Formats: sequence, C-alpha cells, structure tokens
Amino acid sequence: QVQLVESGGGLVQPGGSLRLSCAASGFTLDLDYFAIGWFRQAPGKEREGVSSISGSGGSTNYADSVKGRFTISRDNAKNTVYLQMNSLKPEDTAVYYCAAAFFEPRGIGSVYEYDYWGQGTQVTVSS
Repeated sequence: QVQLVESGGGLVQPGGSLRLSCAASGFTLDLDYFAIGWFRQAPGKEREGVSSISGSGGSTNYADSVKGRFTISRDNAKNTVYLQMNSLKPEDTAVYYCAAAFFEPRGIGSVYEYDYWGQGTQVTVSS
C-alpha cells in the first residue's frame, strides 16, 4: 500500500523556519522513479504547486512566491523528501501536501499530473 506521510508542520512566527518531511513507503518501484512535488492549500483557495524535484534530485522547480526562501531536497536511501522553508510569511499559511508522479511533470506541474498524495500537514505563520 503506497503511503506518503508529511510531517514537520506547526505554528511559527513570521521570519521563522520549518522543515517539512515527506516519507514514502509501499512503492513497488524505487522512489527515484518518481518526481515529488510539494503543494499547499489555504482556506478558500485552490491547491497550488510550491516546489518539485526530479527522481534523481538533479532538477528542482519553485513557485515564484517561494524562490529564494524554500529549498527542496530528497534522500532516496531514506525514501524521504524535504522542504526547508525559511523567512516564512503569513501568506505561507496553508496545509502542505507532498505528491509523487511517475511521469515527471514539466516544471512543478498540475495536481492532475501526480499519482499519489499524502494527507497534508498544517503550517501556520503568525505572531
């Protein structure tokens, strides 16, 4: 049974940092066959792509709103993908989801291009 489990969310003050983790299990193929994306969804808004990373980790993509502040990385030996979030802003508040795509999207891609999803982790940026 394929599972993606996010962790690391929480409440942080503006300017603070969090590191999200996405732990994968149950994949028939090695995780490096899959591109991984991070998406977020704020109340009343559509789910939007934040960042993605290729299976090998050699290619990364970022939304303009997080460039220079967020860094995506992966450790395929640990079946885990990370999203380091620095200089957090109140507008970063959302539920963050990781997702896996067998066919690597162009750029971050749309939600429809991802095959597996985690349950999400809440990130709240507030003073």
